[in-house]
Amino acid sequence: MSEPQLYFGWRVALLGFASLQLLTLAVAIAVQPANARANRFLGLFLLSLVGVITPYTIGFAGAYDAWRWLTFAPFAIPLALPPLLFAYTHALVRGHRPARPGLHLALPVAQFGYFLVCFALPLEAKWNWYTGAHNRFVNPAFDLALLVSLAAYAAASLRLLGAYRRDLAEARSDEDRFATGWLSRVIVGLVAVLSIYAAFTVWDWLSGGIDYFQETGLYLALVLIGGYLGVEGWRHAGLRFPVPAPPAVAEVAPTPDWTDLARRFDATLRETGWACEPDLSLPVLARRLGTNSGRLSRAINLGMGVNFSAWINGIRAETVATALAAGATDDLLTLAFDAGFSSKASFNRAFQARFGCSPSRYRRGVPDHDYQSEDPELRRAPG
Repeated sequence: MSEPQLYFGWRVALLGFASLQLLTLAVAIAVQPANARANRFLGLFLLSLVGVITPYTIGFAGAYDAWRWLTFAPFAIPLALPPLLFAYTHALVRGHRPARPGLHLALPVAQFGYFLVCFALPLEAKWNWYTGAHNRFVNPAFDLALLVSLAAYAAASLRLLGAYRRDLAEARSDEDRFATGWLSRVIVGLVAVLSIYAAFTVWDWLSGGIDYFQETGLYLALVLIGGYLGVEGWRHAGLRFPVPAPPAVAEVAPTPDWTDLARRFDATLRETGWACEPDLSLPVLARRLGTNSGRLSRAINLGMGVNFSAWINGIRAETVATALAAGATDDLLTLAFDAGFSSKASFNRAFQARFGCSPSRYRRGVPDHDYQSEDPELRRAPG
C-alpha cells in the first residue's frame, strides 16, 4: 500500500507560518499579568483563529484526501470567534468578563459538540453524512449563524469602545495612552471579512459548491487581520487599562453657580500647575480641590461646556503657547511633554482646537487668537 502523498505548496507555507506566529502571540499575550482576563480572552481568540485556519492548511496539503477519517475533526469552531472578540473588548474596557458567559458560549459549544459527534461516526457513515445532509443543511445553517453572530458582536463591541472613550475623556487627561483605535480597526476589518465570507457563502449556494482553492483569499484576509490584532494586542498587553468609575452624584440643593465654581477651579488649577502632570485624573484633581468627582465633573461640563480632557489639554496648550510667545527654542514635542501631554497626536489636536492653527504655525508668529472651535467637546475653557 503506497504512502499518502502530501503537497506543501505556497498556500500551506503561508498559512502554516501564520498559524505558528499566531500561536506564539497567543502564548505571549496570555501570560501578561496586566489586564490578565482580557489577555486570556485574546489568547483564546487567536487560538480559535488558528483552529479555523487549520483545516484549510492541511486541506491544501492533501491531508483529507490521504486520511479521510480526518473529516469532521473539530479543529475549526468559527462560532467561537465573535463572542471571544467581544469578551476581550469587554474585559479590556470594563475590567471583567461579560455577564452570562454561558449564553455567549452556547453556539460555539453546540458547534464543537456537533463536530465531535460526527467525527466519532464510522468512516462510511461519516462520509455519507458529510456529503449529504451536512453540506445541504447543517453547514449553511452554521454559515448563517456565523454571519449573524459576527454582525451582532461587532456592533456591540464598537458601542463599548465608543462609550469607553467618552468615559475616559470625562475622567482622564491622558486618554490617548489608552486609545483603542487599533481594536476598532480590527472589528471593522472583521466586518469587511464578514462581507467577503457572505459573498463566498452565496457563491457556494448558487454554484453548488466551491473548492478550497477558491477560498484562498478569504483565509489570507483572516490571517492578516488576526496577525494585526495579535501584534497590537501584544503591544498593549502590559498596559493596565483604567476602568472609569461613574462620578458620584452631586448634591441636589442648593444648586451652585456652576460657571463661578468652574472659574474658581480653573484658577486654582492654573496657579498650582497641576495640569502639567501627564496622568492627572478627575478623582485625583477633585481630592486636591477639596471636592468630589461628581461636583467637579458637573462644574466642568455645565460651567465650561467641555469635558475633563478638553479642559486640561486646553490649559496645557496655553502653557506651550506661552512658552513659544516668550521665545522658547526647545523642540515642540519637548514643550508638549513638559506641559503634560502624553502624545504628539493629543498635543496637536488640543493646540489646533485652542488656537485654530498648528503649533509650528503658531511658532512662526501667525496664530489665529480669535479662533473659536465649533466642536463643543473642544471649546476652550474660560480663562
